[in-house]
Amino acid sequence: MIFHFVGFFHSLTMWHKYLLSLVLLLALTENILMNTDCRPGQIMRRGKCVDENECETNPSICGRNATCFNTVGSYYCQCHEGFKPNNQSPHNFTQADSIECKDINECLVNSTDCGPNTTCNNTEGGYNCTCATGYISSTGKDILNSGQGVQCTDRDECSDPSFCGKHASCHNTAGGFFCICEAGFRLKSGGTNFTNTSELCESRTNSSLDLMSDVLLTAIKASQPFPEFTNLVSLMTNISQILNQSEPVRMKDFTKQDRKSFLQAFQNALDDLLRGGFSADSAKVSALFSIVESMLKLIGHQQSESPTRRESSTTDVELLVMRGNSPPEGVFVMNTSGAQLTSHWETATGNTYLGFTTTALLSYNGLEKSLDGFFDHLETKKNETFKINSKVVTATVSNKETNNLTKRVNFTFYHLEISPKEKNEKQRPVCVFWDPELDGGAWSTRGCTTVSFSPDRTNCSCNHLSSFAVLMALYDIGDVYELRVITLVGLSLSLICFLICIVTFYFVRSIQSTRNTIHLHLCISLFIAYFVFLVGISRTENEVGCSVVAGILHYFFLASFCWMCLEGVQLFRMVVLVFNTTLRPVYMFAAGYGVPAVIVAISALVNASGYGTKKHCWLNIEDGFIWSFYGPVCVIIIVNVLFFLITISKLAEKFSSLNPDLDSLHKIKAFTITAIAQLCILGIMWVFGCFQFNENTVVMSYIFTILSSLQGVLMFIMHCWLAKQVREEYAKFLSCICTPHKRKYSEFTSNQSSKPQASRSDTHTGESHI
Repeated sequence: MIFHFVGFFHSLTMWHKYLLSLVLLLALTENILMNTDCRPGQIMRRGKCVDENECETNPSICGRNATCFNTVGSYYCQCHEGFKPNNQSPHNFTQADSIECKDINECLVNSTDCGPNTTCNNTEGGYNCTCATGYISSTGKDILNSGQGVQCTDRDECSDPSFCGKHASCHNTAGGFFCICEAGFRLKSGGTNFTNTSELCESRTNSSLDLMSDVLLTAIKASQPFPEFTNLVSLMTNISQILNQSEPVRMKDFTKQDRKSFLQAFQNALDDLLRGGFSADSAKVSALFSIVESMLKLIGHQQSESPTRRESSTTDVELLVMRGNSPPEGVFVMNTSGAQLTSHWETATGNTYLGFTTTALLSYNGLEKSLDGFFDHLETKKNETFKINSKVVTATVSNKETNNLTKRVNFTFYHLEISPKEKNEKQRPVCVFWDPELDGGAWSTRGCTTVSFSPDRTNCSCNHLSSFAVLMALYDIGDVYELRVITLVGLSLSLICFLICIVTFYFVRSIQSTRNTIHLHLCISLFIAYFVFLVGISRTENEVGCSVVAGILHYFFLASFCWMCLEGVQLFRMVVLVFNTTLRPVYMFAAGYGVPAVIVAISALVNASGYGTKKHCWLNIEDGFIWSFYGPVCVIIIVNVLFFLITISKLAEKFSSLNPDLDSLHKIKAFTITAIAQLCILGIMWVFGCFQFNENTVVMSYIFTILSSLQGVLMFIMHCWLAKQVREEYAKFLSCICTPHKRKYSEFTSNQSSKPQASRSDTHTGESHI
């Protein structure tokens, strides 16, 4: 077939060849012209212009780590997640922009959320998390992803007892650990602690390093349960490492400033812990004292000067150091702002001389407020309470054996300021030390005695060293059994007598007058006050109820004094001005009940917490709130005394003028009885209540208790029993009860006599002959 076509082509004429070439050229030109009619980004397909998909035509058009997105007539590129355009290029780009997508390091731009105790690891286009060194994931996997709730917890390297090797102990820390050579061993490098478990502890004979290892180990063990001591122990570890880097022959290379910086750093760390108060429990206090003693031993023999004294905001410390070929001898004295220590160098050195001997005395400023407790193991006398009355001090020496010293150490403690109330109480100083073996820690007197004391200081002697203080045993008058019996019996009798007086003054009309109205409300106020006192004064288990009881007692005792004041005013008006002078009831009620209400309301608004104490439902004495009662009482007593003196002087004149033939003895007797009676009624007995502060005023307490508890009996005797007219009414009442058949005659007699009595009611005083 091909041969036939070739033959056919050769058989064509030249003209025909030219014609065929022209046809082919025209067809090719038409196709080119048709393609050039499509817009950019389009191609001709089947005679039509359609969009060109550049992403398919050229898959690598956007480069690495980018995605191509086709659009109508064009396209754009975006970097993959975890990548970003180089420089500050736009988010979308094309090949013409010459942009490359670079990996984003999420670990540097803080866009990770791995969680605490983790490490971020950047990867191509992403990142992953792993637990930090010394921590392990809760799932046990090495690679973590954020948002899965996986936690990294501390890896306890010390769970294996043999982790640190022989003669070393392992101590786990957050995210790490360290090993400490046991006493008598050291590393070849001269250190005491290490983290390279390939190192081994070997026997050593360097005494200073032995001391450092011992005290460091003691401090670490004491601090482990309490994270607040971490800074102190870390500082101690750092100092130990610095000192261990130098051999003993090079210790002289440390300058004076270097040595002082150790002490300064220690006090600064202690200030941070104690500043603002120290919330203490017994175990925490024991740990604090153990760490402080260890630190003082560690830095004591590094001091170049002796003595070294330094004060800070919370501590005052003095250090002594003696060096030489032979141990020092004699007496040494140390002073701080809180105490003085006197001892012997032989006591500080002990049986083993290390080439040096150190002593230290440290006083804490304000720590006594946090430790003013922990007295349960102390023997107390009756009605004694304890209070720390000196600064707390810590004393330590380089001698390891200080639990039972052959030569006792002597302390002089300077007393702190105490309140005026405590100054009036009996005081008994007690020398104590902090014993960590008593329920985790408590104050104890074991091995310590009180040698002597004065108002400003106490001398103590102890056969051991630790942390010390002086307690002041304060005598509290407390509850005396005899006083309780007198109060119970006296108040019971008074309540009965007050009730009889109230019934008498209210129902017996023949004796009703202004004075007896005052007596009636005086008895009502005292009856309520004494009844509430009897049933509620000791009910302190409910604070709110106790406050209410204290408020009721405050009000009705003040009301009784106000009615007593009205009694004095009325006596004055009757005797000095004009007899039978009356007071309007509205004024009497305003003064008798209104004034106490105002005083109690103001007191409650000013200091509501002053109502109720730990022992009694009464006003608080320590903060001076008691004067909201004694203040008005003193004013009323002064006013009554003035009225009383004037009244008595006028009565004396009337005795002389009305009874000129009365012999002197009769005058003195009547004057004395009247004076004593009015003194009791007007409340002079309450003066004795102001002097009940300490052991020396027990007599005052007895006088006050007897007179106040029997006040109802005195009221009944003077205003009812000794009043002739009242006795007559009692006799009539008893005769009616004993002889009922004569009741009609008695009623008739009473009715007949009521008219003349009523006619005299305006002039009759209704008083006793006294």
